[in-house]
Amino acid sequence: MRVTTELQTGDIRVSRYCCDAGPGARPFTELHQGHSVSYVRRGSFGYRTRGRAYELVAGSVLVGCPGDEYVCTHDHHACGDECLAFHLSPGFVELIGGDPAAWRTGGVPPLAELMVIGELAQAAAEGQGDAGLDELGMWFASRFVDLVSGRRKAAAPSEATPRDRRRAVDAAIWIDAHAARHDIGLEAIAAEAGLSAFHFLRLFSQVLGVTPHQYLVRSRLRHAARLLADDLHRPVTEVALDVGFADLSNFVRTFRRAAGVSPGGFRKAARGDRKILQDRLAALLDDGRLIHSSTR
Repeated sequence: MRVTTELQTGDIRVSRYCCDAGPGARPFTELHQGHSVSYVRRGSFGYRTRGRAYELVAGSVLVGCPGDEYVCTHDHHACGDECLAFHLSPGFVELIGGDPAAWRTGGVPPLAELMVIGELAQAAAEGQGDAGLDELGMWFASRFVDLVSGRRKAAAPSEATPRDRRRAVDAAIWIDAHAARHDIGLEAIAAEAGLSAFHFLRLFSQVLGVTPHQYLVRSRLRHAARLLADDLHRPVTEVALDVGFADLSNFVRTFRRAAGVSPGGFRKAARGDRKILQDRLAALLDDGRLIHSSTR
């Protein structure tokens, strides 16, 4: 495991975790020292905590709660994984508020609203654009609390056989790798998994917490967010088509719903337009304080 600290402030520490462990690696128990949310950038791995098992793929979020023991497993793939982790101070966690149960979520499936921010933060960590990594980390954490606190408590992950978990993870990796194709549908993805469409839909949803179509759209948004951050001159229409959206209007509508800003506004944030980030962060913090005060 290679760990690189990208940024350290009084409120947040941002670290990059690169793991090359494969199926032969022996898992061991670790302990969360503080609150954290880790955005899975690449690969896949299993996460076991509080008696529950999660399969995390690109776009998922690993949630760390102080004092919780956890185990990471690598049963399915030897390709390794990479995460961008935001470790938060107790003071910042208190500030953003939300339901304390949010920090006991364990694993969060790929959510479009978090994926676009995660990709922008990854680009900033790699020196692409002038957006502040500390601001992006706070935005990501605040948005996580906002989303999870506003949702019904998720059902416990269903028990699935190791073979079924492997099939679901394999399918997610295949979807992410082929997301730009315009001919991907449930039947095609199920055929890749060697299952009927209905059986595959049920299995995928049970293991990963999202439907195959939801993961496909969110993978496209994730790739689009990265293209917008990396290439500030590429036409938005070209970005939309390159990642698999059939038309510009659908892409703009879907992206705005996920990110809260248009693709153009997102690109301005990547260029270092601090006002966009500050406005979004202020709105989320205001919501967090309101939620927090209402629970006192």
